[in-house]
Amino acid sequence: MTHHPLPQPDDIPIREKEDAMGAYLMMFAAVAVGLPLPVINLIAAVIYYFVNRKKSRFVHFHSLQALLSQIPTTLINWGLVVWALWIVFTDLTLTPEFWSYAILAAVATVFYFVVSMIAAYKARQGKMYYFLLFGKLAYDIAYRIRDTPQSSEPVNKPPF
Repeated sequence: MTHHPLPQPDDIPIREKEDAMGAYLMMFAAVAVGLPLPVINLIAAVIYYFVNRKKSRFVHFHSLQALLSQIPTTLINWGLVVWALWIVFTDLTLTPEFWSYAILAAVATVFYFVVSMIAAYKARQGKMYYFLLFGKLAYDIAYRIRDTPQSSEPVNKPPF
């Protein structure tokens, strides 16, 4: 698969850097709305992606990576919300398994928060920052060249 060359930080307009940074800040959407529902963050990330993906490949990459990385965190946190509501409405007791899952959800959320803040900072600088599981996929989608013969040697692959 052939890819477009990656832009250098000085070649990216400030507005595109800010739009790329904004993709990672969608994790605060539920806080801004005042609701403790993790699905609000995912909805905000989906909307942000579809509104901004056509601006540039740089913005497309960061918006897609932010969206893809939001999915597992949302599912983990949504599972915790559903489990907690089930306990409340069925008058069950809090089990060690529930607390283990709650700790897992908290660790995953804090980890996602830290990594997203780093990515937002890097995007604002005009730099690429590849998430472990989603960086290559987002890169391939945003920077691939369509309708051209595939070369045998990849170009501009993420560093992993």
